[in-house]
Amino acid sequence: MWRRWREGSTLCDIARALDRCDGPVWRLLVRSGGVAPRAVVRNARNLSTAEREAISRGVACASSVRAIARAVGRPASTISRELKRNGGRSAYRAADAETRALREAKRAKVCKLAGARKLVRLVTSRLTQHWSPEQIAGWLKRHNVGNSVMQVSHETIYRSLFVQARGVLKAELLDCLRTQRQVRRPRRAAAAERRGRIVDAVSIRERPATVEDRAVPGHWEGDLLAGDRGSHIATLVERTSRFVLLVKLPNKTSESVVDALIKQMRKLPTELLRSLTWDRGSELAQHKRFTIATDAKVYFCDPQSPWQRGSNENTNGLLRQYFPKGEPLGHYTQAELNKVARELNGRPRETLDFRTPAEVLNLALH
Repeated sequence: MWRRWREGSTLCDIARALDRCDGPVWRLLVRSGGVAPRAVVRNARNLSTAEREAISRGVACASSVRAIARAVGRPASTISRELKRNGGRSAYRAADAETRALREAKRAKVCKLAGARKLVRLVTSRLTQHWSPEQIAGWLKRHNVGNSVMQVSHETIYRSLFVQARGVLKAELLDCLRTQRQVRRPRRAAAAERRGRIVDAVSIRERPATVEDRAVPGHWEGDLLAGDRGSHIATLVERTSRFVLLVKLPNKTSESVVDALIKQMRKLPTELLRSLTWDRGSELAQHKRFTIATDAKVYFCDPQSPWQRGSNENTNGLLRQYFPKGEPLGHYTQAELNKVARELNGRPRETLDFRTPAEVLNLALH
């Protein structure tokens, strides 16, 4: 079950492969938060299951301790202690002795967050601000150099959230994660979306090399974030700083989208209007009008190649924490979208050495 879970198999596929119903498999996964328990490794010095069964057979045959020891290949003192700690000859059972030995062999390592109240409060406060565990861990490492007490890995935070048996972080904090899942799931590739043809579209392959190295600010990636009932939000990400702009849209027509983008991007300094890379969506069919109004060139990705706008794709995933799939987006005002963008631009990013997009953009401009 755990092997298939790590490989990304669905719950139905796992249950079908094990010839079981979905319910029992799901309960086992939820019990451990989707995190596979560590395998029990038996020390070679300890008695094995087969050896305990041999001891049990020797006891049933009324063999002496030394005779059992010779048959098992262990010292007589080892056999004697094994019998004493499990009720003596009259009560010894191999299965019960094995269960008891495994139970007593557990030496659960105390979670680092278990005894660090100050660190727990700091992690909790950042989680409620919708910081990811990677961002929290990187931020702590950067601001507590040389102080390992106030540092914690993102894996420890994830395990403390999903494995509630640790009793460190509250289960309610799972709602602060972007995915809001109750169990940890492996990553799976998203299906590419088909796009139509756009007249006079300039391919991303003609984009200058200066855009690729992210050294010069002002080059943007854009796309639409879809909601229920045909509602959409335009998302724009600056490649150098990962600075985010959100644009309210009345509808998905090319005229409306281009008008909204022009209005929003005209507010930016001219040095931040160099180019825009978009997906193969028909919403930017009027890309020439956008270029005339903003003096920013528009480049289009190859069909079924969303990875060519990696920064924008990643940002859209982060935005799903604020705008879950299946919910309408039309009722959000531009002021509310600006508030979400400010919060996202104030969160540290691993790719920026855990600086915030606002900080990096400010440094680039000055």
